[in-house]
Amino acid sequence: MEQNNNGKPQPHYQGFDQLPINGKWRHGKGANVLRDLNPYNGDALVEIPHATRDDMDEAYRGAVASQIGWAAALPGERATVMRRAAQVMEARHEEIVKWLIEEAGSTRIKAAMEWETVHAVLLEAATLPYLVEGRILPSDIPGKECRMYRKPVGVVAVISPWNWPMQLSVRSLAPALAVGNAVVLKPASDTPVTGGLLLAKILEEAGLPPGVLSVIIGAGSEIGDAFVTHPIPRVISFTGSTPVGRHIAKLAVEGATLKRLELELGGNNPFVVLEDADLERAVEAAIFGKFLHQGQICMSTNRFIIEDSVHDAFLERFVDRVSKLKVGDPKAPDTMIGPVINQAQLNGLRRRIEDAVSSGARQVAGGEAQGLVLPPHVFADVMNGMPLAQTESFGPIAPFIRAHGEEEALRIANDTELGLAAAVFSSDVERGLRFAQQLETGMVHVNDQSVNDLPYNPFGGEKNSGIGRFNGAWSIAAFTTDQWVTIQHVRRHYPFDTQATKGVVSGGG
Repeated sequence: MEQNNNGKPQPHYQGFDQLPINGKWRHGKGANVLRDLNPYNGDALVEIPHATRDDMDEAYRGAVASQIGWAAALPGERATVMRRAAQVMEARHEEIVKWLIEEAGSTRIKAAMEWETVHAVLLEAATLPYLVEGRILPSDIPGKECRMYRKPVGVVAVISPWNWPMQLSVRSLAPALAVGNAVVLKPASDTPVTGGLLLAKILEEAGLPPGVLSVIIGAGSEIGDAFVTHPIPRVISFTGSTPVGRHIAKLAVEGATLKRLELELGGNNPFVVLEDADLERAVEAAIFGKFLHQGQICMSTNRFIIEDSVHDAFLERFVDRVSKLKVGDPKAPDTMIGPVINQAQLNGLRRRIEDAVSSGARQVAGGEAQGLVLPPHVFADVMNGMPLAQTESFGPIAPFIRAHGEEEALRIANDTELGLAAAVFSSDVERGLRFAQQLETGMVHVNDQSVNDLPYNPFGGEKNSGIGRFNGAWSIAAFTTDQWVTIQHVRRHYPFDTQATKGVVSGGG
C-alpha cells in the first residue's frame, strides 16, 4: 500500500480515472465526468472523464486487431493468464474486498462472497481453453469427410450491472477471453471500478495482451445504444432489468449486423414452504436468501409463499430473526444490512412500501432509512396480484403470501411473467423435487434458498428472465461459433458431370 499526503493508506492500483482503451490507459475524451461515490457515506472515490463514441469505436477496432493473435495463442497460454488472474486476486484480497465495500455498498460478508465467486470463475476459465472441441460428423456422400470446428466469435460486448459488479462482469468476461475472444466491457456507472477497471488491472497484471480487453465508461444517452448497434461485436452479453434487456434485444436485430444475445434479466423469485418443512432450517435460509446485499440480487427471494398450516409460525420466526439483524456501516464485520446503491433506488423502495400499505398489505417489520440504509421491511397479508408481489423489489422488502395447499402454492409461484430462480422446502425430498420440476424457472433449489451460482452449472432463466445460460459448457457455447468444413477425398460425380452425361445433347445458347 502507498501513502498519500494525509498519511492515509492508498491502494496499490491507481489510475482509475483512466480507461483501458485499445491497449492504453488514458482519459476518456468526453466533456462530462462521472463522480464515483461511496453509497454509505457519500465520499467521492474517483472522478472519471466519460468516454465518447470515438473512444468506443477505437476500443472495438482495437479489439478486432488484438483478437487475432489472442485466438492464435496456445490453449495453455490463455489458461495461464486466467490462472494468474486468480493468483493476483489472492495477493490483493483485502484491496478487492475494500473496493467492493466502498463502491458497491457491500457488507463485508457479501464482499467476501463476491471475491470467492470471482476467484472461482477465473479458475473455471483456466480450464475452458481445453474444452473447446470440434467433431467429425457422418456423411452420405462417398469420400466426403465432414468436420465441425468450434471457433471464437471474435469480439464480445459485455454490459454489467452494479449489484454484484465484479462477478456479473467476470462471468462473461473470463470465459469469453479464455476461448479466444476480445472483449469490450461497459460496467454500470455506479460501480465503474469493481465492475470493470479493477478487473482490467488484474488481467493486465496477469499478462493479458494489450487491446484484448477495453473498458468503456460513459453516459447511456451518449454511447448506450451505439455500444450495442456497433457493427463489430458479434455477441452482446447483458445482465440487468427486463425492460432494458428488451430494448437491447430490439437494438441487436436492428443494427447493421445481427447480434447473438446472452441475457440475464429480472427475477420474481418464489420461496415456497410446504406444510411438512423444517421451519428452523427454512427460516435460516430465508433470511439469507432475502437480505444478502440488502436484497439487491437478481436471485434474491422476492415472494414468500407459505402453506396455511405453517404460515403464522414461519412468519413469527422470520420476523424475530429480522429484528436481530445488524443494520448500518458495511465495513463492520457483523453488519448484515448495508446501504442500497443510490438515492434513486431508495426512493423507488419507499414508493413500494407506500404502495404496499395502501394496497392492504400489513406491515410487521420496518423502520426509517438512515442515509441510504433501509432496514428490513416485512409485509403479511399480501396477495399475489399486488404490485409488491408482481414486480422485483431489489431491496430489503419481504412480502408473505398465504397458500391454501400445495396446488395453490404452485399456481401462485408460477403466476408471474418472470422465471429466474426459486426455492422450495419440504421434509420429503421427493415431494420437494416433484414440486421443483413443475416450477417455471431456470433454477430451483430444494431445501435451500434461491441465491446460488456455481461455475460449472447452468445459470439463467425462463420466460422474461432471460435468454441463454452462463457458466461451464454453456459459456463455451455462448462465446463460440460452429463452422462446418468438408473435405472431398475422392472425385465426386455430379448430375451435371460431363463424364456422366457423355453423349447427351446439351441445350441452351
